[in-house]
Amino acid sequence: MNNPLGPLVALPGVAEAADRAREALAAVHMHKANRRGWQATAAEAAVRAGRASAAIDGGPSELPADGQVTNPVLAGSLRVAQALDGDSLQILVGVWRRAPLQALARLHLLAAADLAEGDAALGRPRADPGIAERLSLLADIVLDGSAPAPVIAGVVHGELLALRPFGSADGVVARGASRLVAVASGLDPHNLGVPEVAWLKDRTGYSAAAAGFASGDPVALGAWLNLCSEAFEAGAREAVSIANSVDG
Repeated sequence: MNNPLGPLVALPGVAEAADRAREALAAVHMHKANRRGWQATAAEAAVRAGRASAAIDGGPSELPADGQVTNPVLAGSLRVAQALDGDSLQILVGVWRRAPLQALARLHLLAAADLAEGDAALGRPRADPGIAERLSLLADIVLDGSAPAPVIAGVVHGELLALRPFGSADGVVARGASRLVAVASGLDPHNLGVPEVAWLKDRTGYSAAAAGFASGDPVALGAWLNLCSEAFEAGAREAVSIANSVDG
């Protein structure tokens, strides 16, 4: 069987960028603080990821002083972050490995609880032509695709941004799914990295690269995949800062 991701891995710089991301995240897991207390650093990483992901989509990034989060984008993003941490993460990873579309539905239910038009829309892809078929193909790639984990994560992330399958909170879902790939593949097994911070720092570049991925142009596809791997590498540096703060 032909590997549909093979041509993407062969694009200029893609394999090398994926290798750098993998090495950076592997080093983070060897940090002294993460060898003995990764649960604390993972929890902090999840909060930072949730805040950054919300801000990418126009929500606030700061938590209210009273702890009462009322903004629906931030609240949904933090719910996704919570689901990607601790015991709930392992449950979600198990679902992802068996039935990726069910995991995406769960992420949307969490992300869009205060945004979707009625409960019936939660976790249900839009009925527009082609969406079900493309989601099915995406699930096949997750289950059967052969490529470095950062490449698979980038394809999942980019396809969900392009497809906007749910019509609400699709960006938060896409970034959450990217993190799921990182954990389930062993790229970032404890979910310590925070690639969302890199995407937030250059939202214009992130949006432009995502649009390029959606175009299908080979050069743009390579640029998006490289950007995603570079964000994983930058997210590893963010994880080091978290570990240093705990260790200090």
